[in-house]
Amino acid sequence: MESLLNMVQANAMIVSAAILIVAYIFIATEKIPKVTVALVGASLTLLFGLLGQNAKIDGGLNPYYFINYVDFNVIFLLVSMMIIVSIATRSGMFNWVANEMLKKTKGHPKTILFCLAVFTAVASAFLDNVTTVILIMPVTFAIAKELDINPVPFLITEILASNIGGTSTLIGDPPNIIIGSAAGLSFMDFIKELTGIVAVILLAVIGIMIFWFRKHLHATEENMARIAQMDNSGTIKDKGLMIRSLIVLLLVITGFVTHDITHIQTCVCAMAGASILLLFEKPADILTDVEWSTIFFFIGLFIIIGGFEKAGGIELMAKWLIDITHGSQSLASMVILWGSGILSGIIDNIPYTATMTPMISEIAAAKGAVFAEPMWWCLSLGACLGGNMTIIGAAANVIVSETSAANGHQIKFMEYLKYGVVITFISLVLSMIYIQFRFLG
Repeated sequence: MESLLNMVQANAMIVSAAILIVAYIFIATEKIPKVTVALVGASLTLLFGLLGQNAKIDGGLNPYYFINYVDFNVIFLLVSMMIIVSIATRSGMFNWVANEMLKKTKGHPKTILFCLAVFTAVASAFLDNVTTVILIMPVTFAIAKELDINPVPFLITEILASNIGGTSTLIGDPPNIIIGSAAGLSFMDFIKELTGIVAVILLAVIGIMIFWFRKHLHATEENMARIAQMDNSGTIKDKGLMIRSLIVLLLVITGFVTHDITHIQTCVCAMAGASILLLFEKPADILTDVEWSTIFFFIGLFIIIGGFEKAGGIELMAKWLIDITHGSQSLASMVILWGSGILSGIIDNIPYTATMTPMISEIAAAKGAVFAEPMWWCLSLGACLGGNMTIIGAAANVIVSETSAANGHQIKFMEYLKYGVVITFISLVLSMIYIQFRFLG
């Protein structure tokens, strides 16, 4: 056993890279649940001694202790936001907003598609994408049934809008949470740098989708009138809960926005908000809504990547990127943007982002924070927008396609692909132009 561990230590980079690559393969093929893959990989990383298992060594703190590689800012922010959203959803307030918005459209399918897309994008900026599509899908199916039209054009547009909207804020998409924590970027940094370009991309995409589906977006006058007269009075299930949730959400978002003044971490603001709401609830009921498989997936992944980082693999990747781009900031940024966009459409964007962030940190250490700044935004735009390329590119995509199939409206892989590839290409082109003029011009 000792000889095996010595051999592993002598070839730490090869072994850690092998664990990471094999984990990627199993995550991409989805033959085994990704949380299982991540935890098995993390266990092997620790069993092989690629990271330390003890907090102290020789009387001092162990810098290679595996806990040091788990980013708890990300973990606590995710858990806390899941708790807040779960409690707020129970009041019915999100469905009320959606229904009220739809009444204003007076049942016009094209206007409904526009409103659903904007609502999905805005909601995805503050809630996780999966929660947003779960909230909006029942409304979509109900509308399609009332209008007697195919819900698929609405559902595909909602998938695209959820990934685009989630790109605009720190908490909108898990890759941004990882990037924000690694780069020290605040909630307002994301608003300042990404909201504008995301809005442009969203409007362009909605326009394209309305044109693309124009033949399917027709309804009778009678059915349109029924939507306009929809009864929304019973949607709010608990007014007290709604008021508490709104107050806490506003306070938490205020905490995010004022981070540069207060220097209170986003995860602390979210934890405080979640704990206040839990005072009025039964924690056992609420905690069942937390996606624990996602949380443990993150933890396992951080440990796997930590083993690769300790072995020097991340530093090697950073040097390789600088070498192939000949130290060009512009070329390196574009490689990250397009590489992230394409790869995130094929593999899960969470492990991809978690692998890339330490690499860009290495580039920042070698070439300076100013040199690396556009690369952080390229990673965010590429990883989040690239999720639109395929029906398996993001968790929200999969949930919408599975739910749609269960309701008798299958969204086939190749059918979605023809929309996803075009939209992703247009999104990345617009992002490239923005990055070039904003940071590299």
